[in-house]
Amino acid sequence: MLKIEQLEFAYGEVDILRSVSLEGGEGRIASIMGRNGVGKTTLLRNLVGLETPRTGRIVLGEIDMTRMGSYQRAKLGVGYVPQGRQIFPKLTVEENLRIGLSGRKDGQQSIPSEIYDLFPICKEMGRRMGGDLSGGQQQQLAIGRALAGDPCVMVLDEPTEGIQPNVIQMIGEVLKHLAASRNMTIILVEQYLDFVKKITDDFYVMNRGQVVAKGLADELSPEIVKEYLSV
Repeated sequence: MLKIEQLEFAYGEVDILRSVSLEGGEGRIASIMGRNGVGKTTLLRNLVGLETPRTGRIVLGEIDMTRMGSYQRAKLGVGYVPQGRQIFPKLTVEENLRIGLSGRKDGQQSIPSEIYDLFPICKEMGRRMGGDLSGGQQQQLAIGRALAGDPCVMVLDEPTEGIQPNVIQMIGEVLKHLAASRNMTIILVEQYLDFVKKITDDFYVMNRGQVVAKGLADELSPEIVKEYLSV
């Protein structure tokens, strides 16, 4: 179980996160939604150790990760797929995947075959430069790179952004498979409502740095969508 408890964060004098609490259960997918600028990406950056909260706690199982660095959280099993993918464009696909191996606890140096089973394009284009791949291919590579670290928690920031519909569907199927087969906790920020409804177990809606609505996926009502998500 991953827990975020009463998290607060500010850039200077500007409060970004205000008493944010949420949970990610084993084998479950939780989606964080909200309009642009409400603190979703900042929340994920605090979760993976790229930012440090002012107050509150981030706990994985019995381990308090709040003050740990991102590399320490990776060793605990926290994988991150950032917004915009951020693959290494001047490295090959295989080299990008090998970078992900550095987060493993077992020291394994070979790329797990599961990654190639889930994302055959990573095998087919293993010697291509990451920057030569399409947006959808880069997103598959970014998820594969995170999986190379053997995470128990996967954190994804807008995985469907700029991706063609067939790849969006495939990514959704992969995430559901990982949650079910590996009992993985998956936390994602996502704006694509149909995608959320198809794969999510739990939802959280943010507004002005706070969680203003939460529940099971089938409790995401038209009223909540209209008030907090519609443009």
